[in-house]
Amino acid sequence: MSEKKLHIVGELMNNSYARARNAFTARDVQGYQNLARIQTDLGAAYLTLNVDGTQLIQVRMEEMLAFLPERYGRVLEIGCDEGDFAARLHGEVWGVEPDPDAAAIAAGRLHRVLVGTFEATRAALPLGYFDVVVCNDVIEHMPDHDRFLREIRAYIAPGGVLIGSVPNMRHYRALFELLVLRDWDYRDTGVLDRTHLRFFTARSLRRSLERAGFAIERFQGINGGIRFALSGGFALSRQHLPHALFGWALIVLTLGRWRDIRFMQFAFRARPVVG
Repeated sequence: MSEKKLHIVGELMNNSYARARNAFTARDVQGYQNLARIQTDLGAAYLTLNVDGTQLIQVRMEEMLAFLPERYGRVLEIGCDEGDFAARLHGEVWGVEPDPDAAAIAAGRLHRVLVGTFEATRAALPLGYFDVVVCNDVIEHMPDHDRFLREIRAYIAPGGVLIGSVPNMRHYRALFELLVLRDWDYRDTGVLDRTHLRFFTARSLRRSLERAGFAIERFQGINGGIRFALSGGFALSRQHLPHALFGWALIVLTLGRWRDIRFMQFAFRARPVVG
């Protein structure tokens, strides 16, 4: 299993530590003693699990399943990691993964896995073949996301779609640090993940998709919410309270026009424009 940090969402959308914790058996986390860190990021709580003290596991966002079309037969996931998300899908499922350790695990779960980046492996991908191409939390890591969006169209079958998610640069915590703290501190996870090469707002992501020749079918914020108390018996820390107050103040003062700052990510489904 690769040493990758992944965020457990789904039940974490309502900031429930208890239900998130119950996603794993006591054996998996050795009585929860291997919980390396619990980050409560207001609208989305994250668990970074260290299984057996060494290996980290990741679960893709449950919200992304809702972006799949009703019918599909062949799927390609770019950046499939160990195949957690792709393994939930039906039909013929391919993956592309640059981490060889993660790719080896995904290979036992998917129909075919290519080791490398999209650019390095694209020659082995069949043109016009996939009904769905998935790029969850991947585009922001690309040195040229516009080029990827243009090139990936060639591998989508007629009537097929591209689905994916990216971090929201206008998330209220990022705005608080930039505007109030006058800081821009990269981290291991979150919107300011140090491995991110591209940053998006809802408007800029829409523009990138449309300029690449996609018609957006569904677009919405996910992994969101600003709360002053957390379920599961955890009170909001002093560290998070200023962020929450700041976020709610911006939404109220703009009469709701800035409500997009609640969401840590944006998700989309888009279809290549024909002609």
